[in-house]
Amino acid sequence: MQNLTRLSNQFGLPSASQLDEYEIWDSYFTPSLANPSGIVKEIEQTLPTLEKARFRKMCLFLHVGLGTADQATETRLREFPEMIVEPLLRWPDKLLGLIQLNANDVPGSLAAIDRWIANGPMVGVYFPGGSRGSLTCASRNFDPLVRRLSELGGLIMQHTWFKTQGKESAGESTPAELAVLASRFPKVNFVCAHAGGEWEKGIRAVRAFPNIYVETSGFDPTAGFIEMAVRELTADRIVFGSHLPSRSLGTELAKVTAARISDREKHLMLGENLRKILAPILSSK
Repeated sequence: MQNLTRLSNQFGLPSASQLDEYEIWDSYFTPSLANPSGIVKEIEQTLPTLEKARFRKMCLFLHVGLGTADQATETRLREFPEMIVEPLLRWPDKLLGLIQLNANDVPGSLAAIDRWIANGPMVGVYFPGGSRGSLTCASRNFDPLVRRLSELGGLIMQHTWFKTQGKESAGESTPAELAVLASRFPKVNFVCAHAGGEWEKGIRAVRAFPNIYVETSGFDPTAGFIEMAVRELTADRIVFGSHLPSRSLGTELAKVTAARISDREKHLMLGENLRKILAPILSSK
């Protein structure tokens, strides 16, 4: 135990009590992202790990039958909508539900926002990477969805990625395209998932837009990411995501806890900023 404590002190790894003090809220929890039928089982398997890390709450991205999953899954979700909310009913004190929207279907997405957020348990939306559609988040189709979400105070998370070899599909969104959307809604907050993957470009793409936060998960850990993000954006615009269970908890958590920044800045990223974004809709519910 003394050796573990010494190593923890040497490398800046947090103790269990320090993790508890951070009051960690995870903005990017993705069990069974492609197969909702297995989501409950995968959450059960992952919870012991999250409890060891003292996670308080996790944002969970849920398909609601809008063409964001395979056809068989979509059909089943429409036939059995109770599947959608089952995880939230099982762990109401742990999970925060975000619905996955499809901007190709504006009427359907607006109806889903009203059903699952305005009149249901969800607290925001997740726009996926675009492999099933041809629209980036710069499309005007997003505007009525953002306006409705703004009225409700819901969280807006956009998957973003810069790829060295270029886009694999026309609908993939980059931080630069999120910046275009955010510029049309300067009073609405957006979360740029994965800081764009190629985070140096991602950070610079959103730097001039104070209503865009960057999320920390997904890409391989590289020294200097958090330090650059703090320098360019300030710690007030960074939110932690674990990307569990498909990523390593230690890897994703250490991006923040082992960074050469102040403890106050770590507190902001690991929970306070996400709580601030969610405060309007949580207070209304």
